[in-house]
Amino acid sequence: MIYLLVFLGGGLGSLLRFLIGKASVQLFFTNFPMGTFLSNMMACILLAFFVVILDEKSSEYEWIHPLFIVGFCGGFSTFSTFGNETFQLLNSGNHLVAILNILISVLLGVGLIYFVRIRG
Repeated sequence: MIYLLVFLGGGLGSLLRFLIGKASVQLFFTNFPMGTFLSNMMACILLAFFVVILDEKSSEYEWIHPLFIVGFCGGFSTFSTFGNETFQLLNSGNHLVAILNILISVLLGVGLIYFVRIRG
């Protein structure tokens, strides 16, 4: 059952990431990889939220970890796309945007998890 939960969560997270990527191209006209950034930041917030729920009621909601933390958040966030888009920015001479992508993504992502877990 755990494998099915991971599979379902991962599929839904990947689909949502794909849709956000497509929508961001239509909404934002920038060199900054906004779709990947938004997906990763939302995944950080959701992951922290689900971890807080698990800390409080781990025995009641043990299905949350495989479905949402491993599956959904794992499929929704994407380090490989972040790395590839950052490389493409560097390779095309957009060094400042690439550096901003790295700094903002890492600092804000960790900061969001910290904020949600401390406030949770």
